[in-house]
Amino acid sequence: MKHLLLTGIGNALVDIEYRVTDAELVSLELTKGAMMLTDAERQHAMIAGLGERDAHRSSGGSAANTVIAFAQFGGRASYCSLLGKDAMGAFYASEFNDLGIVLDAEQVAGATTGTCLVLITPDSERTLNTTLAVNTEFTRRNIDEERIKASEWIYIEGYKLTDDNGAEAVDMAMFYAKKHDTNVAISCSDGFIVDVFGDRLRPLLDRAQLVFCNEREATTLARVEHGQEAYRALASAYPNVVVTMGAHGSRIGWNGHHCDVPAYAVEAVDATGAGDMFAGAFMYGVLHRHHPEHAGRLASYASAQVVAQYGARLKASHIEVRDTILRSAETLP
Repeated sequence: MKHLLLTGIGNALVDIEYRVTDAELVSLELTKGAMMLTDAERQHAMIAGLGERDAHRSSGGSAANTVIAFAQFGGRASYCSLLGKDAMGAFYASEFNDLGIVLDAEQVAGATTGTCLVLITPDSERTLNTTLAVNTEFTRRNIDEERIKASEWIYIEGYKLTDDNGAEAVDMAMFYAKKHDTNVAISCSDGFIVDVFGDRLRPLLDRAQLVFCNEREATTLARVEHGQEAYRALASAYPNVVVTMGAHGSRIGWNGHHCDVPAYAVEAVDATGAGDMFAGAFMYGVLHRHHPEHAGRLASYASAQVVAQYGARLKASHIEVRDTILRSAETLP
């Protein structure tokens, strides 16, 4: 009996978000808009250098943000990861408990919980500096076969492919998924995952039932220059595919149905978590048997609202947003 609709597998990171100037970003020697991996020592030095300014803290990680969104829209979900037995780990676990999401994450004694330094520039672009910490110790032994057996879907973030342990764990999860007829959704996560770890990513996408990517990732995967051409290539290669294109909306292929979903115009403040929210909202919609275009509109609206605020969590009521957007989508011609 599958009593969970979705189980996420990804890095557990406490997001620590600051607003910075472009000049400060340059001084930190970070590539604007990219995600970079760093060690704990440099992460601590960067945070110290930012001084006493206000910082927003929340439990996160790409797949975690998607699972949180899915659950807050009303889906039954769990999350599989690894934490340090420290203050950050305790904070992370308490947030998942408050959110009502089953957390399968051992707290490892003597280890440090991962963090993601999120730097927001005035143009709303987010630059990520991540310390994986204990996440690099996440191995195939942390994959629970019974949890995957009990799940209709698993959702895997591409970021797990950046180290050997994570890649082996993902492979094990997919083995169990096939064994127990559990569907697999994979997010490419970031352009650099496709660039640097494409040899690990591509075979996994070939075994997945749903692929999420943005336009940049899509063109790289398809080895073409234009988004429309990339979508056609990916839609013919994978059973179901979602390509997000920012202000230009998204293209969705689901069970043979193809649709273009417009973006909702907002004043951009912070792009953090927009793609994660899109995935969580879309999966909520289609896994609850809504038309894929309606699910896409929910995803488009919810992700736009995230861009219009600070932080990766939707501040508006998820249930009100869900009901309003799905009801209005059903009345469209």
